[in-house]
Amino acid sequence: MGCGLSIEKYHPKNYIKMAVCINCGDSSPVISKTLGICLRCLRAGYDGMIDHICEVHGRSREPFGLPAVPPRDPQGTACKLCFNSCQIAEGATGYCGIRSVTGGKIRGGTRDANVDWYYDALPTNCVADWVCPGGTGIGYPEYAYSQGPEHGYKNLAVFYNGCSFNCLFCQNWHFRERVSKGNRVLVSELANCVDSKTACICYFGGDPTPHLIHSINVSKRATQENRGRILRVCWETNGSMNPGLLSQMIDISLRSGGCIKFDLKAWTENLHLALCGVSNKRALDNFKIAAHHIQERPKVPLLVASTLLVPGYIDSEEVHKIASFIYESSPNIPYSLLGFYPHFFMRDLPTTTRIQAEECLQAARGAGLRRVRIGNVHLLS
Repeated sequence: MGCGLSIEKYHPKNYIKMAVCINCGDSSPVISKTLGICLRCLRAGYDGMIDHICEVHGRSREPFGLPAVPPRDPQGTACKLCFNSCQIAEGATGYCGIRSVTGGKIRGGTRDANVDWYYDALPTNCVADWVCPGGTGIGYPEYAYSQGPEHGYKNLAVFYNGCSFNCLFCQNWHFRERVSKGNRVLVSELANCVDSKTACICYFGGDPTPHLIHSINVSKRATQENRGRILRVCWETNGSMNPGLLSQMIDISLRSGGCIKFDLKAWTENLHLALCGVSNKRALDNFKIAAHHIQERPKVPLLVASTLLVPGYIDSEEVHKIASFIYESSPNIPYSLLGFYPHFFMRDLPTTTRIQAEECLQAARGAGLRRVRIGNVHLLS
Protein backbone atom coordinates (compact mmCIF):
# COMPACT_ATOMS: atom_id res chain seq x y z
CA MET A 1 0.00 0.00 0.00
CA GLY A 2 1.13 3.60 -0.36
CA CYS A 3 0.47 7.00 -1.83
CA GLY A 4 2.91 6.89 -4.74
CA LEU A 5 5.22 9.58 -3.33
CA SER A 6 8.93 9.44 -4.00
CA ILE A 7 11.13 8.85 -0.96
CA GLU A 8 13.76 11.16 -2.50
CA LYS A 9 12.39 14.15 -0.60
CA TYR A 10 13.10 12.42 2.70
CA HIS A 11 16.80 11.91 2.13
CA PRO A 12 19.09 14.44 3.83
CA LYS A 13 21.08 16.42 1.28
CA ASN A 14 24.87 16.23 1.27
CA TYR A 15 24.83 13.25 3.62
CA ILE A 16 26.64 10.02 2.80
CA LYS A 17 27.49 10.18 -0.89
CA MET A 18 29.05 6.76 -1.57
CA ALA A 19 28.55 3.17 -0.50
CA VAL A 20 31.58 3.44 1.79
CA CYS A 21 31.86 2.36 5.42
CA ILE A 22 32.66 5.47 7.46
CA ASN A 23 34.69 3.38 9.92
CA CYS A 24 36.88 1.00 7.89
CA GLY A 25 36.69 2.66 4.47
CA ASP A 26 35.53 -0.45 2.61
CA SER A 27 33.20 0.20 -0.31
CA SER A 28 30.50 -2.13 -1.56
CA PRO A 29 27.15 -2.09 -3.37
CA VAL A 30 25.68 -3.76 -0.27
CA ILE A 31 26.65 -1.02 2.17
CA SER A 32 23.68 1.25 2.71
CA LYS A 33 24.49 4.86 1.77
CA THR A 34 22.11 6.09 4.46
CA LEU A 35 23.57 3.97 7.24
CA GLY A 36 27.16 4.13 6.03
CA ILE A 37 28.44 1.24 8.14
CA CYS A 38 29.33 -2.23 6.91
CA LEU A 39 28.20 -5.42 8.59
CA ARG A 40 31.70 -6.29 9.83
CA CYS A 41 32.03 -2.99 11.69
CA LEU A 42 28.54 -3.24 13.11
CA ARG A 43 29.37 -6.63 14.58
CA ALA A 44 32.72 -5.48 15.93
CA GLY A 45 31.58 -2.06 17.14
CA TYR A 46 33.69 1.09 17.31
CA ASP A 47 33.83 4.40 19.19
CA GLY A 48 31.04 6.71 18.12
CA MET A 49 29.04 4.03 16.30
CA ILE A 50 25.94 4.31 18.49
CA ASP A 51 25.93 8.11 18.21
CA HIS A 52 26.11 7.83 14.44
CA ILE A 53 23.29 5.27 14.33
CA CYS A 54 21.10 7.48 16.50
CA GLU A 55 21.79 10.46 14.23
CA VAL A 56 20.83 8.47 11.12
CA HIS A 57 17.57 7.31 12.65
CA GLY A 58 16.75 10.76 13.97
CA ARG A 59 17.18 12.23 10.48
CA SER A 60 14.96 9.51 8.98
CA ARG A 61 12.13 10.34 11.40
CA GLU A 62 12.27 14.13 11.22
CA PRO A 63 10.30 14.53 7.95
CA PHE A 64 7.39 12.64 9.49
CA GLY A 65 7.29 14.61 12.73
CA LEU A 66 8.21 11.56 14.80
CA PRO A 67 10.42 11.79 17.92
CA ALA A 68 14.06 11.08 17.14
CA VAL A 69 14.33 8.78 20.17
CA PRO A 70 11.86 7.40 22.72
CA PRO A 71 11.01 10.45 24.91
CA ARG A 72 12.25 10.49 28.50
CA ASP A 73 10.58 13.57 29.98
CA PRO A 74 11.10 13.36 33.78
CA GLN A 75 7.72 15.05 34.29
CA GLY A 76 6.02 13.02 31.56
CA THR A 77 3.46 10.24 31.71
CA ALA A 78 4.73 6.69 31.36
CA CYS A 79 3.55 4.52 28.49
CA LYS A 80 4.13 0.84 29.23
CA LEU A 81 2.73 -0.59 26.03
CA CYS A 82 6.09 -1.61 24.56
CA PHE A 83 9.81 -1.94 25.11
CA ASN A 84 10.45 1.75 24.45
CA SER A 85 8.81 2.76 27.77
CA CYS A 86 8.30 6.36 26.69
CA GLN A 87 7.91 9.17 29.24
CA ILE A 88 5.65 11.50 27.28
CA ALA A 89 5.24 15.20 28.02
CA GLU A 90 1.83 16.85 28.03
CA GLY A 91 0.68 17.41 24.45
CA ALA A 92 3.48 15.30 22.97
CA THR A 93 3.57 11.85 21.39
CA GLY A 94 5.55 8.72 22.02
CA TYR A 95 8.14 7.18 19.71
CA CYS A 96 5.39 5.38 17.76
CA GLY A 97 3.55 8.63 16.99
CA ILE A 98 0.29 7.05 18.16
CA ARG A 99 0.41 7.24 21.94
CA SER A 100 0.03 10.79 23.27
CA VAL A 101 -0.68 12.60 26.54
CA THR A 102 -3.65 14.88 27.17
CA GLY A 103 -4.59 15.97 30.67
CA GLY A 104 -1.91 13.73 32.12
CA LYS A 105 -3.43 10.60 30.56
CA ILE A 106 -2.12 8.35 27.83
CA ARG A 107 -4.37 8.26 24.78
CA GLY A 108 -4.29 6.57 21.39
CA GLY A 109 -4.65 3.01 20.16
CA THR A 110 -7.36 1.98 22.60
CA ARG A 111 -10.99 3.01 21.96
CA ASP A 112 -10.31 3.88 18.33
CA ALA A 113 -7.26 3.28 16.14
CA ASN A 114 -5.40 4.76 13.20
CA VAL A 115 -6.06 1.90 10.86
CA ASP A 116 -6.76 0.81 7.28
CA TRP A 117 -8.41 -2.53 6.56
CA TYR A 118 -9.43 -4.63 3.58
CA TYR A 119 -10.55 -8.15 2.68
CA ASP A 120 -8.02 -10.56 1.23
CA ALA A 121 -9.21 -13.76 -0.48
CA LEU A 122 -7.90 -16.98 1.07
CA PRO A 123 -5.41 -18.47 0.68
CA THR A 124 -3.53 -15.19 0.94
CA ASN A 125 0.11 -14.09 0.71
CA CYS A 126 0.79 -14.42 4.44
CA VAL A 127 4.04 -15.20 6.21
CA ALA A 128 2.33 -18.26 7.70
CA ASP A 129 0.22 -19.35 4.69
CA TRP A 130 2.33 -22.49 4.24
CA VAL A 131 1.59 -23.76 7.77
CA CYS A 132 -1.76 -22.18 8.74
CA PRO A 133 -5.32 -23.56 8.49
CA GLY A 134 -6.36 -21.00 5.88
CA GLY A 135 -3.55 -21.90 3.51
CA THR A 136 -3.31 -25.65 4.07
CA GLY A 137 -6.43 -26.91 5.87
CA ILE A 138 -4.35 -28.04 8.84
CA GLY A 139 -6.51 -28.38 11.94
CA TYR A 140 -9.65 -29.31 9.98
CA PRO A 141 -12.44 -29.35 11.10
CA GLU A 142 -11.76 -27.57 14.41
CA TYR A 143 -9.74 -24.65 13.00
CA ALA A 144 -10.25 -24.85 9.22
CA TYR A 145 -13.30 -24.83 6.96
CA SER A 146 -11.80 -27.27 4.48
CA GLN A 147 -9.17 -29.99 4.28
CA GLY A 148 -7.13 -27.84 1.91
CA PRO A 149 -6.81 -24.12 1.16
CA GLU A 150 -9.93 -22.23 2.21
CA HIS A 151 -11.12 -21.10 -1.21
CA GLY A 152 -14.28 -19.01 -1.00
CA TYR A 153 -13.35 -17.50 2.37
CA LYS A 154 -11.45 -14.34 3.19
CA ASN A 155 -9.13 -12.70 5.67
CA LEU A 156 -9.84 -9.36 7.34
CA ALA A 157 -6.46 -7.67 6.92
CA VAL A 158 -6.00 -4.90 9.48
CA PHE A 159 -3.12 -2.50 8.79
CA TYR A 160 -2.22 -0.29 11.77
CA ASN A 161 -0.50 3.00 11.01
CA GLY A 162 2.22 3.27 13.62
CA CYS A 163 5.23 1.29 14.79
CA SER A 164 7.48 0.87 17.81
CA PHE A 165 10.51 0.29 15.54
CA ASN A 166 12.12 2.51 12.89
CA CYS A 167 13.34 0.06 10.24
CA LEU A 168 15.41 1.82 7.58
CA PHE A 169 14.40 -0.90 5.10
CA CYS A 170 10.67 -0.68 5.92
CA GLN A 171 8.60 -2.39 3.23
CA ASN A 172 5.47 -0.43 4.23
CA TRP A 173 7.08 2.93 5.06
CA HIS A 174 4.11 4.94 3.77
CA PHE A 175 2.24 4.43 7.05
CA ARG A 176 4.43 7.18 8.55
CA GLU A 177 2.57 9.70 6.38
CA ARG A 178 -0.71 8.57 7.91
CA VAL A 179 0.26 8.46 11.60
CA SER A 180 -1.25 11.89 12.23
CA LYS A 181 -4.07 11.81 9.68
CA GLY A 182 -5.19 8.22 9.15
CA ASN A 183 -8.67 6.76 9.53
CA ARG A 184 -9.96 6.49 13.08
CA VAL A 185 -11.91 3.27 13.51
CA LEU A 186 -13.77 2.28 16.67
CA VAL A 187 -13.49 -1.21 18.17
CA SER A 188 -17.13 -1.90 17.36
CA GLU A 189 -16.78 -0.67 13.77
CA LEU A 190 -13.84 -2.93 13.00
CA ALA A 191 -15.39 -5.95 14.73
CA ASN A 192 -18.51 -5.47 12.60
CA CYS A 193 -16.41 -5.87 9.44
CA VAL A 194 -16.27 -9.60 10.16
CA ASP A 195 -18.92 -11.26 7.97
CA SER A 196 -19.96 -14.87 7.41
CA LYS A 197 -17.15 -15.48 4.91
CA THR A 198 -14.40 -14.04 7.11
CA ALA A 199 -12.35 -16.98 8.34
CA CYS A 200 -9.53 -15.04 9.99
CA ILE A 201 -8.33 -11.65 11.13
CA CYS A 202 -4.69 -10.61 10.76
CA TYR A 203 -3.27 -7.50 12.42
CA PHE A 204 -0.09 -6.05 10.92
CA GLY A 205 1.31 -2.69 9.80
CA GLY A 206 3.48 -0.72 10.64
CA ASP A 207 3.05 -2.87 13.66
CA PRO A 208 0.06 -3.72 15.87
CA THR A 209 2.01 -2.96 19.06
CA PRO A 210 1.00 0.73 19.50
CA HIS A 211 -2.63 -0.35 18.99
CA LEU A 212 -2.56 -3.65 20.87
CA ILE A 213 -5.33 -2.72 23.30
CA HIS A 214 -7.54 -1.87 20.33
CA SER A 215 -6.74 -5.11 18.48
CA ILE A 216 -7.28 -7.24 21.59
CA ASN A 217 -10.67 -5.64 22.20
CA VAL A 218 -11.65 -6.05 18.54
CA SER A 219 -10.66 -9.72 18.75
CA LYS A 220 -12.66 -10.35 21.90
CA ARG A 221 -15.74 -8.68 20.46
CA ALA A 222 -15.49 -10.35 17.04
CA THR A 223 -14.95 -13.86 18.42
CA GLN A 224 -17.80 -13.41 20.88
CA GLU A 225 -20.18 -12.20 18.17
CA ASN A 226 -19.11 -15.11 15.92
CA ARG A 227 -18.99 -17.82 18.57
CA GLY A 228 -19.85 -21.28 17.35
CA ARG A 229 -17.91 -20.94 14.11
CA ILE A 230 -14.26 -20.69 13.03
CA LEU A 231 -12.70 -17.23 13.26
CA ARG A 232 -8.93 -17.33 13.67
CA VAL A 233 -7.04 -14.34 15.07
CA CYS A 234 -3.43 -13.68 14.07
CA TRP A 235 -0.84 -10.99 14.68
CA GLU A 236 2.25 -10.15 12.62
CA THR A 237 4.59 -8.18 14.85
CA ASN A 238 8.11 -7.09 15.75
CA GLY A 239 7.52 -8.54 19.24
CA SER A 240 8.26 -5.41 21.29
CA MET A 241 5.01 -5.38 23.28
CA ASN A 242 4.48 -5.50 27.04
CA PRO A 243 4.60 -9.20 28.07
CA GLY A 244 1.24 -8.85 29.79
CA LEU A 245 -0.39 -7.91 26.49
CA LEU A 246 1.47 -10.72 24.75
CA SER A 247 -0.19 -13.15 27.16
CA GLN A 248 -3.61 -11.93 26.05
CA MET A 249 -2.62 -12.28 22.39
CA ILE A 250 -1.43 -15.84 23.00
CA ASP A 251 -4.69 -16.77 24.70
CA ILE A 252 -6.81 -15.36 21.85
CA SER A 253 -4.72 -16.98 19.10
CA LEU A 254 -4.57 -20.32 20.87
CA ARG A 255 -8.33 -20.55 21.35
CA SER A 256 -9.19 -19.33 17.86
CA GLY A 257 -6.68 -21.38 15.85
CA GLY A 258 -4.63 -18.33 14.86
CA CYS A 259 -0.92 -17.67 15.16
CA ILE A 260 1.53 -14.99 16.22
CA LYS A 261 4.15 -14.19 13.60
CA PHE A 262 7.37 -12.72 14.98
CA ASP A 263 9.52 -10.85 12.49
CA LEU A 264 12.98 -11.41 13.97
CA LYS A 265 14.94 -8.67 12.20
CA ALA A 266 18.44 -9.54 13.41
CA TRP A 267 20.30 -11.41 16.14
CA THR A 268 23.29 -9.12 16.75
CA GLU A 269 22.07 -6.24 18.91
CA ASN A 270 24.26 -3.59 17.25
CA LEU A 271 22.97 -4.70 13.86
CA HIS A 272 19.37 -4.62 15.06
CA LEU A 273 19.90 -1.14 16.49
CA ALA A 274 21.39 0.03 13.20
CA LEU A 275 18.62 -1.41 11.05
CA CYS A 276 15.62 -0.82 13.33
CA GLY A 277 16.59 2.02 15.68
CA VAL A 278 15.95 0.06 18.88
CA SER A 279 17.20 -3.02 20.74
CA ASN A 280 15.93 -6.53 20.04
CA LYS A 281 16.04 -7.71 23.67
CA ARG A 282 12.29 -7.51 24.30
CA ALA A 283 11.47 -9.21 21.01
CA LEU A 284 13.72 -12.16 21.82
CA ASP A 285 12.38 -12.44 25.37
CA ASN A 286 8.79 -12.31 24.12
CA PHE A 287 9.50 -14.96 21.50
CA LYS A 288 10.59 -17.30 24.29
CA ILE A 289 7.41 -16.53 26.24
CA ALA A 290 5.25 -17.39 23.23
CA ALA A 291 7.28 -20.54 22.57
CA HIS A 292 6.39 -21.86 26.02
CA HIS A 293 2.81 -22.27 24.80
CA ILE A 294 3.32 -24.11 21.51
CA GLN A 295 2.69 -27.55 23.02
CA GLU A 296 -0.78 -26.45 24.04
CA ARG A 297 -1.77 -26.75 20.36
CA PRO A 298 1.01 -28.73 18.68
CA LYS A 299 -0.71 -29.64 15.39
CA VAL A 300 -1.58 -26.08 14.36
CA PRO A 301 1.43 -23.76 14.86
CA LEU A 302 0.90 -20.97 17.37
CA LEU A 303 4.28 -19.36 16.70
CA VAL A 304 5.86 -18.57 13.34
CA ALA A 305 9.11 -16.67 12.73
CA SER A 306 10.40 -14.74 9.73
CA THR A 307 13.47 -12.72 8.76
CA LEU A 308 13.92 -10.30 5.86
CA LEU A 309 17.16 -11.08 4.02
CA VAL A 310 18.57 -7.57 3.67
CA PRO A 311 21.60 -7.77 1.33
CA GLY A 312 24.88 -6.88 3.00
CA TYR A 313 23.42 -7.09 6.50
CA ILE A 314 21.39 -10.25 7.09
CA ASP A 315 23.75 -12.99 5.95
CA SER A 316 23.93 -16.75 6.59
CA GLU A 317 25.83 -16.18 9.85
CA GLU A 318 23.08 -13.93 11.17
CA VAL A 319 20.37 -16.35 10.07
CA HIS A 320 22.20 -19.27 11.68
CA LYS A 321 22.23 -17.41 15.01
CA ILE A 322 18.52 -16.58 14.76
CA ALA A 323 17.70 -20.15 13.78
CA SER A 324 19.78 -21.52 16.66
CA PHE A 325 17.82 -19.27 19.03
CA ILE A 326 14.53 -20.57 17.60
CA TYR A 327 15.80 -24.16 17.85
CA GLU A 328 16.32 -23.72 21.60
CA SER A 329 12.54 -23.47 21.96
CA SER A 330 11.61 -26.09 19.35
CA PRO A 331 13.02 -27.41 16.07
CA ASN A 332 9.45 -27.48 14.72
CA ILE A 333 8.76 -23.74 14.82
CA PRO A 334 8.18 -22.64 11.19
CA TYR A 335 10.70 -20.09 9.90
CA SER A 336 10.35 -18.05 6.69
CA LEU A 337 13.28 -16.31 5.03
CA LEU A 338 11.90 -13.42 3.00
CA GLY A 339 13.29 -11.85 -0.13
CA PHE A 340 14.12 -8.15 0.17
CA TYR A 341 12.97 -5.38 -2.15
CA PRO A 342 14.74 -1.97 -1.94
CA HIS A 343 12.57 0.46 0.01
CA PHE A 344 12.60 3.57 2.16
CA PHE A 345 16.13 4.61 3.27
CA MET A 346 17.70 1.39 2.00
CA ARG A 347 16.38 1.64 -1.51
CA ASP A 348 19.95 1.83 -2.81
CA LEU A 349 20.57 -1.82 -1.91
CA PRO A 350 19.93 -4.62 -4.42
CA THR A 351 17.30 -7.33 -4.07
CA THR A 352 18.19 -10.57 -2.31
CA THR A 353 20.03 -12.94 -4.60
CA ARG A 354 19.13 -16.60 -4.95
CA ILE A 355 22.63 -17.45 -3.74
CA GLN A 356 22.14 -15.46 -0.52
CA ALA A 357 18.69 -16.99 0.02
CA GLU A 358 19.96 -20.54 -0.47
CA GLU A 359 22.93 -19.96 1.84
CA CYS A 360 20.59 -18.64 4.52
CA LEU A 361 18.21 -21.57 4.00
CA GLN A 362 21.03 -24.03 4.54
CA ALA A 363 22.22 -22.08 7.58
CA ALA A 364 18.77 -22.30 9.18
CA ARG A 365 18.52 -25.99 8.45
CA GLY A 366 22.04 -26.47 9.72
CA ALA A 367 20.94 -25.02 13.06
CA GLY A 368 18.45 -27.88 13.33
CA LEU A 369 15.17 -26.28 12.25
CA ARG A 370 12.88 -28.68 10.39
CA ARG A 371 10.41 -26.27 8.84
CA VAL A 372 12.20 -23.54 6.88
CA ARG A 373 11.31 -22.00 3.57
CA ILE A 374 12.22 -19.08 1.32
CA GLY A 375 9.36 -16.61 0.84
CA ASN A 376 8.89 -13.85 -1.74
CA VAL A 377 10.79 -15.99 -4.24
CA HIS A 378 9.62 -13.70 -7.06
CA LEU A 379 11.82 -10.92 -5.62
CA LEU A 380 15.05 -12.90 -5.79
CA SER A 381 17.67 -11.92 -8.33
